Amino acid sequence: MGSIPRRAIPLMATIYRKIFPQVHKELSYWKGRANQIPNQELRRQALDSIEDKTFHCEGGSIYAILAGDNRDKAIQFVVAYQTISDYLDNLCDRSTSLDPKDFRTLHTSMKDALTPGNPIGDYYAEREEKDDGGYLQDLVKTCQNLLGQLSNYSQIKGYLYELADLYCDLQVHKHVKMDERVPRLKSWFNDYQKRWGDLSWYEFSACSGSTLGIFCLVSYAHGEHLTEEVASQVYNGYFPYMQGLHILLDYYIDQQEDLEEGDLNFCTYYDHEDHMKERFLYFIDQTKLHVNPLPHASFHHMVQKGLVGLYLADSKVQKLQGARPLVKELLSVSGTKAKFFYMNSKLYHKLKTALA
Repeated sequence: MGSIPRRAIPLMATIYRKIFPQVHKELSYWKGRANQIPNQELRRQALDSIEDKTFHCEGGSIYAILAGDNRDKAIQFVVAYQTISDYLDNLCDRSTSLDPKDFRTLHTSMKDALTPGNPIGDYYAEREEKDDGGYLQDLVKTCQNLLGQLSNYSQIKGYLYELADLYCDLQVHKHVKMDERVPRLKSWFNDYQKRWGDLSWYEFSACSGSTLGIFCLVSYAHGEHLTEEVASQVYNGYFPYMQGLHILLDYYIDQQEDLEEGDLNFCTYYDHEDHMKERFLYFIDQTKLHVNPLPHASFHHMVQKGLVGLYLADSKVQKLQGARPLVKELLSVSGTKAKFFYMNSKLYHKLKTALA
């Protein structure tokens, strides 16, 4: 089994040579399935979610490195689970419905996907468009089959459920009628405020919106390093700070887009630009602190630096007011590796555009 890269250049070489080709192979399969969806609206949302959010699957699949010889199985899981997440996000975001019951029912598929042997539900029960030709069911079954092969599944199950429950709650609350979103999210946070007193309601929401902890746990379970202690360390290492940093950066680059689309964006709730920068720096510090006890800590630190570099390299950042000083400071605090990932991502985007 190849060792887990501890430095940036071997990591990038593994990602480009071994991870991304497999991710694109999996996505190509699901794109073919999405093309066969009979209902026009569901087909459009499924294809759009793959087209527009490929980088979610690429990013999540980096964790497959932790799975050693079972890397391809971990990639299969990440791509299928992230594709469910992106598809449902599109269905709720660009939806013909604003019904929380509909969103809740759709998202039961994400919990089912984490429960081998669970019967497949009627995920479209609360909406008009129903006929997806078995697309969502097949995604769920793929995840179930892969998790069903794990002898150590019981060690990660509780943490997976906890992270998935938070994720699904967030998706329901943030997609309802515009005037109900913030009150619902604030009232939801009340239940967690004691435990996460250093977070605001919108930061807690951001922390709940990432799938990184799930991918890290499943990849470790496919490899040979998982113990009950490691499972607990991953949960505490990723939630809330690493996941929060991930989603806050995601929201940061989408501010203009979300404003135009009328979508909720958590970054708009900071008092001002300096407040946001200060909190981003806090999340970076806390992430460093919390991933330190993890096995392969240098890998997890690289992921954190990679998130900063990758998101800040996005072309959308150039259109944001006050972006330059924020980008400069976050890269400076995150160090040389983050700058390396930043330059690398810029180059990758350029090459992709040139070859498209």
